[in-house]
Amino acid sequence: MKSEVARGAEILKAGGLVAFPTETVYGLGADASNARAVARLYAVKGRPADHPVIVHFASAEQAFAWAREVPDAARRLAERFWPGPLTLILKRSELAQDFVTGGQDSVGLRVPSHPVAHELLSIFGSGVAAPSANRFGLVSPTTAAHVREDLGADVELVLEGGPSEVGIESTIVDLSGGGAVLLRPGAITKQQIEEVMKVTEKNLAAPRHPGSLERHYAPRTPARLLPAHELDRQIAVMTDRVAVLAFSRPDERVDYWLRMPREPAAYARRLYAALRELDSAGCEAILVEAPPDAPEWAAVRDRLRRACSGA
Repeated sequence: MKSEVARGAEILKAGGLVAFPTETVYGLGADASNARAVARLYAVKGRPADHPVIVHFASAEQAFAWAREVPDAARRLAERFWPGPLTLILKRSELAQDFVTGGQDSVGLRVPSHPVAHELLSIFGSGVAAPSANRFGLVSPTTAAHVREDLGADVELVLEGGPSEVGIESTIVDLSGGGAVLLRPGAITKQQIEEVMKVTEKNLAAPRHPGSLERHYAPRTPARLLPAHELDRQIAVMTDRVAVLAFSRPDERVDYWLRMPREPAAYARRLYAALRELDSAGCEAILVEAPPDAPEWAAVRDRLRRACSGA
């Protein structure tokens, strides 16, 4: 009997869509060399056409074939962090077409570590474009059930792989402009990257990349990010039904309260499932206690800032 993963590879080769687990979040996969398949992926997500997607591979060798220049820095980072939650942006080769790069001269490449993702990519044998398997701009999925809730029948197959181990999207490092620029923080921290090479923060010349919009990863319920000392004050004056995400114990004045871990990796692993739970609590507002302003919390703070932007 053919495995579900092998069936997924066949669907991809036929131009279909397959959602699959990675260690970061669940991805919505399409053959990255098939313009029609990628166009359908964009349509299902509601993703803007100029917003590039990351292309996933089973090995660094396959990934680097999609780049026309592979600097030594890219090979050092790949050796250290691949397979894993790191995306490298490099100047694209002719294999990377406009429909996956958003028309830019660069392409995002990743080799995920999740065993189901690795098996799927190995059987498929080439690049799979795979943004998060949800509607554009909303909370990313970290379980197969989240994908089914979001996309329903719009995807041919959802592969099971358990809850995502990391829980937030990959770190993105841009190497297409000469130096190394950190475009999106993730589980691999700036400090870890700097053990390999010097890296600077995002600048105005940086390429467009996933997760760069001011409002992203957001629940439908308006959410606000508040310092701990402001949280209690805001709860005291709220008249709407309110849900809270915080480090402290539940407050009896609040309709729905989720307590979060005080360790950054554990918080990240729980974050998107928690936001989804609060979003379904039937409240008019979500209040989020801001994590510490410390380097190890940079990725979580980035996701929360975007999730709460404009609310």
